[in-house]
Amino acid sequence: MTTATPRTPALVSRLPHVGTTIFTVMSGLATEKGAVNLGQGFPDFHCDPKLVQAVTDAMTQGLNQYPPMTGVPVLREAVAAKVKTLYGHAYDPATEITITAGATQAILTAVLAIVHPGDEVIVLEPCYDSYVPNIELAGGVVVRVPLTPGTFRPDFDKIAAAITPKTRAIIINSPHNPSGTVWSREDMLKLQDMLAPTDILLISDEVYEHMVFDGQQHQSAARFPGLAARAFIVSSFGKTYHVTGWKVGYVAAPASLSAEFRKVHQFNVFTVNTPVQYGLATYMTDPKPYLELPAFYQRKRDLFREGLKRTRFKLLPSEGTYFQCVDISAVSDLNEADFCMWLTTEIGVAAIPLSAFYGNAFDQRVVRFCFAKKDETLNSALARLASL
Repeated sequence: MTTATPRTPALVSRLPHVGTTIFTVMSGLATEKGAVNLGQGFPDFHCDPKLVQAVTDAMTQGLNQYPPMTGVPVLREAVAAKVKTLYGHAYDPATEITITAGATQAILTAVLAIVHPGDEVIVLEPCYDSYVPNIELAGGVVVRVPLTPGTFRPDFDKIAAAITPKTRAIIINSPHNPSGTVWSREDMLKLQDMLAPTDILLISDEVYEHMVFDGQQHQSAARFPGLAARAFIVSSFGKTYHVTGWKVGYVAAPASLSAEFRKVHQFNVFTVNTPVQYGLATYMTDPKPYLELPAFYQRKRDLFREGLKRTRFKLLPSEGTYFQCVDISAVSDLNEADFCMWLTTEIGVAAIPLSAFYGNAFDQRVVRFCFAKKDETLNSALARLASL
């Protein structure tokens, strides 16, 4: 009979380079120091009570059991109708719209559905932090292509140079987190022309689709037939309706791509919260909440930018999303990460370094603030930042 001390077997990590995210670190430091948290991208205000009531009604009506794996039909129909109205592309709600447990699950599922070991996937840096681990979990090879420093515009010469016979997919994100830039119609047409002679698939992360400012239109991949035919288009109810904690999104893709997507979806999440789906479907009968969202966030952006003009920060354009990036060169000699630590600890405002969105921690003296906050939160942060 053995008396050896119980031992937990050692693992070889699937993600050996992944540690605690910068968002967790900065939010924890903000809480510890009593700082205004403009780091992590989530609203600090409530959603529309009508949306909560719609979900409550669904619960009290007994809509609490498993929904269809692909999502409740009435919500898929509402999504398809919205996309057709806004972008002109008709998706079949039965075979081409899938409701997901947020956009992050949607992106992982798309990657796992299409990427085989050794396949290359192009990501444009700086990029959202889930893309690279998703590709690595699928056994794919990450090919990093930088967006143009300073402007964060796509460099199509560099993208073209990165394409090889092994390229399986490219991931794009517009409106773009973290920079707040928005791809133009000309950008999307260039991408369409570039991909036309290839079998490369597109994952188009459009979670900020309803946050585009100054009269611009969101250029969804759905607007462009050559892109829509090869694209998984990802969006987020959480971002659109101020309910990030509900973790519900959707993917629109051609039937053949959706079929493969759903094979993975049914085994990594199976389906999504039933009463929330019915509540969202009811709420979507009124398009005003998403049609008015650009003006809602543009007012917050303008309030925040006006306050920042009283500092030595250099403001970068914020064309979309709920993020504002600033150049810190005239404020501090610290690198981005150390500056964010100093700003949180000494000034009492948390931000995120853009270097956290690059594989090589490229530092260009730029940090990101989130303005999806109550006006009083923004004004409190601006009062603290005024000393700069």
